[in-house]
Amino acid sequence: MNTLPKIERFHRDVLSKYNIYNSVFITLPFDSVDNTGVLLPLFTDICEKGFKKQETPKEIVNFFASKYLSTASEAEAIDLMFRFIQYIERQIVLFDAIEDAAFSSVNNMDGRGSLRDVKEKSEAKNKQEELIDFLENFNVRTVLTAHPTQFYPGAVLGIINDLTEAIRKNDLIEIKQLLAQLGKTPFIQKEKPNPFDEAISLIWYLENVFYNTAGEMVHYLEKNIFNNRTIQNPLIKLGFWPGGDRDGNPFVTTDITLKVAERLRTSILKCYYFEIRRLKRKLTFSGVDVLITELEQKLYRSVFYSKGDIFITLEEFKEQIWKIKTIIIEHHQSLYLDEIEALLIRVNLFGFHFATLDIRQNSKIHDAVFKDVVDFCVKQADPIFPANYFSLSEKEKFEILNKVSGNLDPSTFENDITRLTLESIRAIKSIQANNGEFGANRYIISNNESALNVMETFALIKLSDWENAALDIIPLFESVDDLQHAHEVMEKLYTNPAYAQHLKNRGNKQTIMLGFSDGTKDGGYLMANWSIYKAKIALTEISRKYDVQVAFFDGRGGPPARGGGKTHQFYASLGSKIENKEIQITIQGQTISSNFGTLDSCRYNLENLLSAGVTNQVFSKTKNILSEQELLILDKLAELGYNKYLGLKNHPQFIPYLEKMSTLKYYAKTNIGSRPSKRSTAEQLEFSDLRAIPFVGSWSQLKQNVPGFFGVGTALKYFEDNNEWDKVQDLYKNSLFVKTLLENSMMSLAKSFFPLTAYMRKDPVFGEFWQIIYDEFLETKRLLLKIAGHQELMENYPDGKASIAMRERIVLPLLTIQQYALSRINELNKEEHPDEALIKVYEKIVTRSLFGNTNASRNSA
Repeated sequence: MNTLPKIERFHRDVLSKYNIYNSVFITLPFDSVDNTGVLLPLFTDICEKGFKKQETPKEIVNFFASKYLSTASEAEAIDLMFRFIQYIERQIVLFDAIEDAAFSSVNNMDGRGSLRDVKEKSEAKNKQEELIDFLENFNVRTVLTAHPTQFYPGAVLGIINDLTEAIRKNDLIEIKQLLAQLGKTPFIQKEKPNPFDEAISLIWYLENVFYNTAGEMVHYLEKNIFNNRTIQNPLIKLGFWPGGDRDGNPFVTTDITLKVAERLRTSILKCYYFEIRRLKRKLTFSGVDVLITELEQKLYRSVFYSKGDIFITLEEFKEQIWKIKTIIIEHHQSLYLDEIEALLIRVNLFGFHFATLDIRQNSKIHDAVFKDVVDFCVKQADPIFPANYFSLSEKEKFEILNKVSGNLDPSTFENDITRLTLESIRAIKSIQANNGEFGANRYIISNNESALNVMETFALIKLSDWENAALDIIPLFESVDDLQHAHEVMEKLYTNPAYAQHLKNRGNKQTIMLGFSDGTKDGGYLMANWSIYKAKIALTEISRKYDVQVAFFDGRGGPPARGGGKTHQFYASLGSKIENKEIQITIQGQTISSNFGTLDSCRYNLENLLSAGVTNQVFSKTKNILSEQELLILDKLAELGYNKYLGLKNHPQFIPYLEKMSTLKYYAKTNIGSRPSKRSTAEQLEFSDLRAIPFVGSWSQLKQNVPGFFGVGTALKYFEDNNEWDKVQDLYKNSLFVKTLLENSMMSLAKSFFPLTAYMRKDPVFGEFWQIIYDEFLETKRLLLKIAGHQELMENYPDGKASIAMRERIVLPLLTIQQYALSRINELNKEEHPDEALIKVYEKIVTRSLFGNTNASRNSA
């Protein structure tokens, strides 16, 4: 069946099924659905023809109303718009479910990037021993974050899951029932979720997807590459941010942090309990039945009858399983040994923690907390800090910080932020006591600008009665400037005696986080990606110099503008100058459900990440190293792109354009995440306060995708104009890093649609600004097609291109309605006596249309 080309499999298993099941919607017995289902295709057709004729969204909506709603009032037209929005939201769910169901038939699960492919390549190249050595020292860490780019409430995610299964089985009766359920299920959350709610929804993926997938992958490697030997190294690690990520989120409390950690432990014990129950049905023979029953009872009490008490330790649990394994081998002909080993693998991977709960806070908050702490300490009888601490040089401050220790009681501080920050450190100690060290052993400092940021955080830890902390401090470098100086910051830390001792206690390992999202927001697409690449080279060099093993943790989002796209290709392209013994990435929002939401997609993407590490370190060890000449070309490209982006960012209309012409302010009105949409509570919007998600999302809603391409065309044109095109052309052909970088930018272009906002070119305030963006889009598209030798964007990924095209067609009416509503809001606001009630209705249309547009973009990752 899978011998057909990928695009034909996509047409057969996705597009044709979508057309069939979409027609079922119209037959369902809903109020008004019949009318909506008939009118929506007509509206879609008018939108397509209208934009080809360069009509505005307002002209398109008015023409449709005059033709098909001849006597309709504005209120009736608004009612139909809401019905269209609700109908399209459900069409997107259907398309998601069909794509998920077809995943294993459209994608070759045993093809390039799979574990089977890795095994066969290692045999063909006679590198089995090298591969084994690599896998004993390599990790993939996927960290689930609560960043709100997922608009489906839990009930809808459940329907997608059930619908996927029904479509896979071609069960038409169940499909009709689920579509009927979908039609009656609300898509909006009446209240914002709190961080614990977010944690519960993401733990579902841990229990139902990652638990099985990670275990099966390691089991496959043990059987097929390690000759049934146990891999001592936990190849796949899971991380978790909901309940621990405090950066800009005032709703993360100490209580929630502890509750989330407890829930993670309960969840993994529940997984073990159900697996033990299944094993109990098989292990019915003498000497084993009693042991397995004892395990079942202890786990049952720990999960269902416990108020935080655990009736078995991790060591006892492992010991009992090993005892059962030994008896089965020695007395029962290894019957069901495979299942026991599969359980052991999962226990080794997940312990009693399941996923490591990371704690994160912003350096600006730490600055305020540290000032509060110093002010308090100075007033004590035996002050830890001198009164003039803040006027000292960095070197003098380090000398004091190196010697700091103590036992500050968080409750003595009146300031909530100070108290909560100090409590969060004690919460880590508490979680480690209950879940083991891996329950929480990472403290991330976002917006880290200096070595002092790290050392003062380190001091706060030591002042929390934790002298030899089992805790890794992870600086997160985000802005272009911080990325360029990151290696200098780390050298100061590596040469600091107190911090060097701390690293020694932690096995001389240092994790450093690099932020793609804020990097792109700060410096544009080329500069952000190139700054991170160069920072990794410099940080690897400085870490090797001081005999520190560095691991890079990449804060990647879904779309290419936030570090997404063909992620595994980036890791396969790094070369030996960048340390790559671990791949650590954040997974957020719709990227979780689209790339890791089913057993098939999770396995496919985890295997691709693991395979990328193998390709880079084992199969292409001497490749992917950029020459001095190539480095200079990339420097030039990044500089040119950066200057072009800075010109746009510093344009006086940049912030007003986003505020008045995009959906930026509407992100705050959606109840999808617990975090505020900007860091500051100030009325005046500052660029630095903008969070990356609403920033990138607003450009995406405009179908302009500025952070994913702006500056690329200008940078390439420089080489074309100076008769040096062959330099960038060769770079594209020879460097997988550059090829992936530019192909991901092509994806951003493919998801842009400027006819939607072409009416803005006539706007007296924003017309010139819109034209700047559009001109750069055209130039980037022309030159990316030229460098790739393509006639169309993404023509080398025909299935991905077809998926994007279909999703864009589904949401075209939604985008048109959104732009119409935004223009009506602007019109109404200009009236002498604005109709506030009507403005609120149109604002609701904009907010609701955000949902479907974002959910439809799931293949941006």
